[in-house]
Amino acid sequence: QVQLVESGGGLVQAGDSLRLSCAPSGRAFSVYFMGWFRQAPGKEREFVAGISATGSNTFYAGSVKGRFTISRDNAKNTAYLQMDSLEPEDTAVYYCARRVGFRGGDSFQPDYDYWGQGTQVTVSS
Repeated sequence: QVQLVESGGGLVQAGDSLRLSCAPSGRAFSVYFMGWFRQAPGKEREFVAGISATGSNTFYAGSVKGRFTISRDNAKNTAYLQMDSLEPEDTAVYYCARRVGFRGGDSFQPDYDYWGQGTQVTVSS
């Protein structure tokens, strides 16, 4: 059983930054594409960013491109989401997930098998 543990969320003001971390248990982290998703109150969960197993390719939702940066350190078994210039619209629970399939695009949630419990990010105006 793989467990993904997110950390780093909190309450910040608009324009501030936060860095989220995702630390999966178990081995073989370095062979998996990892993704970050978020779910705002009353909305569906949506794709935020994804990173290939080696870290050489990254992908972003249009709403966060240029403000968020996804990265990973395979030696530390950790994935990160650096969030800069935060906006109130970024308020959501953020989840990391492990991708095991490629039937759909990066945002195709059934391709992800393990999900973390989520970390709350709240951005005040």
